[in-house]
Amino acid sequence: MSRIGKKPIVIPKGVQVAVENGHVEVQGPKGKLGLTVHTLCSVQVADGQIVVSRTGDHRTAKALHGLTRALVANMVRGVTEGFEKKLEIQGIGYRVQLAGRTLTFNLGYSHPIVFPLPEGVQAEVDKQTLITLRGVDKYMVGQAAAQIRALRPPDSYKGKGVRYADEVVRKKAGKTGAK
Repeated sequence: MSRIGKKPIVIPKGVQVAVENGHVEVQGPKGKLGLTVHTLCSVQVADGQIVVSRTGDHRTAKALHGLTRALVANMVRGVTEGFEKKLEIQGIGYRVQLAGRTLTFNLGYSHPIVFPLPEGVQAEVDKQTLITLRGVDKYMVGQAAAQIRALRPPDSYKGKGVRYADEVVRKKAGKTGAK
């Protein structure tokens, strides 16, 4: 039995969970999320808890058991607390501006990069070098952060680029001159 999959998910106050025909819908103070559950797993709501169980005992069902439970738990956490990712921009002349729902980056290229924010993700820019992404869907927030980081990943020699706030970039020594 999956150690993660067998743990029940406690439903906090102010959160409604509806399960119909393999589709789970979670609604809370921050928003509403839905998930279509694989046929090898089933979700039940009983006395203030969500319980995920699997139909079979083969490898795929075991793998999907823990995954489904984690996805539903993230949905419950997202509609109550929300998710947040912080990104830093390091480098001379590197900056970002927020205009409506688009981020405009100057990252050392010959042109500015315009990044439209996906639906359900809000951004906040501090001091032109710090970006905070917030949303109820963990996947969407993480994907948007990964796409922004991919615009200019941190350089391994000088450390310039876009990085996560808690990311540690190991720098290489570089070349030594001929003596």
